[in-house]
Amino acid sequence: MRMSNISKVLGRMREIEALINPAPPREEPAARFEDVLEEKLDDPYAEEGGFAVEDIAIPESVAERLAMWEPDLQELSGKYGVDPDLARAVMRMESGGNPNAVSSAGAIGLMQLMPGTAKGLGVNPKDPKRNLEGGIKYLAQLADKYDGDYVKTLAAYNAGSGRVDSYGGVPPFPETERYVKNVLALYRKYSRGD
Repeated sequence: MRMSNISKVLGRMREIEALINPAPPREEPAARFEDVLEEKLDDPYAEEGGFAVEDIAIPESVAERLAMWEPDLQELSGKYGVDPDLARAVMRMESGGNPNAVSSAGAIGLMQLMPGTAKGLGVNPKDPKRNLEGGIKYLAQLADKYDGDYVKTLAAYNAGSGRVDSYGGVPPFPETERYVKNVLALYRKYSRGD
């Protein structure tokens, strides 16, 4: 194959990559096509021999799915000092308790962790319990960073702490504004025992 053809192919890959990842919705850097392809070909969790989501019967209703994870949520919330009602509200908003959830941005599982965030938290995002643990641990870190301010904590969970810091609060993104409002509504509902 001639070098000019390789250059054309690489150029076209960059064009496609720009169309796929015009602006990442979180702090994670935009994934390069080559990196995504390499990750798909060499999944670091494929041969771990650990827990597989396929091994679980996932209930159809949101209430049943949330109830399924409640013991783990209680345990992990206690471990990281996070209000379980807040963790439950985030899980409900992020995935509805579905461990198979994958966002268009590439967030994975119950707590919709981006692969880079999961790696930084030291968890396998494809293992539901580890995903839940990573999300709760991340909530604890953000709540600590923002001195228990749940509005900023939730905005950072959705849009990234860099954006919250640069705007001095909730960034003016409709998605993030709705996210914070909806999670807080769920939190109040769970706090009342509803």
